Amino acid sequence: MEAFLTLQGEGAYTGQAAYFIRLAGCDVGCSWCDVKESWDAGRHPVMSVEAIVAGALRHPARIAVVTGGEPLLHPLGPLTHALRKAGFRTHLETSGSSPISGEWHHVCFSPKKFKAPVPGFHALADEMKVVVFNKHDLKWAEGHAALTRPDCMLYLQPEWGKRSEMTPLVVNYVMEHPRWRVSLQTHKYLNIP
Repeated sequence: MEAFLTLQGEGAYTGQAAYFIRLAGCDVGCSWCDVKESWDAGRHPVMSVEAIVAGALRHPARIAVVTGGEPLLHPLGPLTHALRKAGFRTHLETSGSSPISGEWHHVCFSPKKFKAPVPGFHALADEMKVVVFNKHDLKWAEGHAALTRPDCMLYLQPEWGKRSEMTPLVVNYVMEHPRWRVSLQTHKYLNIP
C-alpha cells in the first residue's frame, strides 16, 4: 500500500528511525483502525520484493517494519530474506490472526477482539501491544499476557480517538501492574506518519 521513512511511534522501539512497509489486505477489520484504506488489497498496486527493498535502501534507517493491514496474509519469506540480505533488521507488526512467515528480528503482536490469533502465536511475540478502547480491554489483555513468554514486553496503548478517557485508566493500571508498560502513539503527537 505504501512505504515511508519515519520514527517508530509505538512500543519497544519508540523514537527510532524506521522504514515502514505497509502491506495491503486485512481480514481483521478493527472498528477503530486508522488505516482502513489498507483493508482492500485490490485497490493497491502489486510491487516486487526488489522494488520494495530498493525503496528502503534510499534511506539511512536500517529497521524495516512490515505492517498492514494484516501483513501475514502474504507470504513474507522472500521479503524478509531480501531485507536481511540488504542489511535491515526485520520487524513485524501483526494481529497474529494468520500463521507466521518470514524471518524476524522482532515481532510485535497486537491481538484483536475482532479475530483471534492462531494457536501458539503468543509464544512468538517479543512484545505484545493491546489497544485499550474500554476498561474491559484490561482484563482481556491479561488473558493474552498469560500466554506470552516471560521475556515478552507488554504494552497497553490508549486508543487514539479515546486517548483523553483511556490514558488515565492505562496509566493507573500500569502503576498497579508493573509488568505492563504504556505505549503512546508518539508519531501522532509529533504529527508524522
